[in-house]
Amino acid sequence: MTKTILRVLNGEAVWPPPVWLMRQAGRFLPEYRAVRAQTTGFMDLCTRPDLAAEVTMQPVRRFGMDAAILFSDILVLPWALGQKLEFAEGEGPVLPPIRTADDIAALDVSRVRGAIAPILETVRLVRAEIDQRAAEGIAETTLIGFAGSPFTVACYMIEGGGSKEFAHVRAMAHGQPELFQALMDKIIQATITYLSAQVLAGAEALMLFDSWAGILSPGLFRKHVIGASAQIVAKLRERFPRTPIIGFPRLGGMMLGEYATGTGVQAVAIDTSAEPSVAASMIPPHVALQGNLDPLALVAGGDALAAEAASILNALKGRPHIFNLGHGILPQTNPDHVAALIAQIRSA
Repeated sequence: MTKTILRVLNGEAVWPPPVWLMRQAGRFLPEYRAVRAQTTGFMDLCTRPDLAAEVTMQPVRRFGMDAAILFSDILVLPWALGQKLEFAEGEGPVLPPIRTADDIAALDVSRVRGAIAPILETVRLVRAEIDQRAAEGIAETTLIGFAGSPFTVACYMIEGGGSKEFAHVRAMAHGQPELFQALMDKIIQATITYLSAQVLAGAEALMLFDSWAGILSPGLFRKHVIGASAQIVAKLRERFPRTPIIGFPRLGGMMLGEYATGTGVQAVAIDTSAEPSVAASMIPPHVALQGNLDPLALVAGGDALAAEAASILNALKGRPHIFNLGHGILPQTNPDHVAALIAQIRSA
C-alpha cells in the first residue's frame, strides 16, 4: 500500500493530513543533544552515518512522524565541491567567499560523489530502519532526502555565511550576471548528482529548500529560483519518474503559483507568512501544499497552538496537504507541545 505522504504527493487529499516538521531532528530534543555531545562539531555529526541516522530517526520514534527528513545540512554541497566550511559556535556557517571566476573554477563537481559517501550511508541506514519498522507493523514512514536550492546555496557561498540582505549576492546577480550564472550552473549540476545519489540510496521523496528566494526581484526570482529548480526537477524526473519533489520558495509571496507551474514540483511548502487559503487559490489543485504553522506558536503551546493548527487544517481540508511548519522548529520548543500538535492533527 502506498505511504500516506506519497499519496498526497501524487495529488490525493488525505484526511487527516500526514505530518512532519522541518528541522524535527535537532536541538529541541534531549536525545539529540546527547548524541551531539559525542561529536567534535556539526560537520562531524553530519558525516558519521551511525549518529546521523540515529538523530534522523529520533523524532519518528518519539512522535510517530509520517516522514523522516535526512539529518544533514544544505551547506554539505559547497563543502563537497571543495569550499571550506566551518560552523562557528553561536555564529553559524563560515565559508571563504566566492567572488571571482578563479574562485568558481576551483570548485570541482567531480569530487562530489566521493565527498557525499557518508551522507549516502546515512540514507541507507535510515531506510533500513524504516523498512524494518514497517515489516514489524510499527509505523509507516516516508524517507525524505533534500538539498538546498541553487540560489540559496549560492547565497552562502558568495556571502561567506549568513546575512540579512545578502548584498554581495544580489550585486553579483545584477552586475555580473555571467559570473553568477557560472556559479549557479556548477551548483545545479552538483545538486542533480547529490539528489540522484540520495534516491539510489533509498530516499523516497526529495525536497529543495530555497530559504532566501524571497529576497529577489520577480525577474531574478524567475531566472534563479524557478529556472534553476526547474532544471533540477526535469533531470530528476527523467531519471526517477516515481520520486516526488517538494519545493520550498520561502517568502515567495505572489510568485507561488508561477513557482508551482514553472518548476514542476509535486508540492509547494509555504512559509509562516502565507495565508493558506490564498496560497491554495494560487497553486494548481493537483499540487500539494505543505505547511505552514508558525514555529513560535509551537513554542507557545496551549490554546494558541491549538487555534493556529486548527485554522490551517480547516483552510486546507479537501486538497492535498502535508501539515508542517512554515520554517524550522526552534531549539526552545517543548517536546510536549509537539506531541500535543501531533495528537490534534491525528484526531482532526
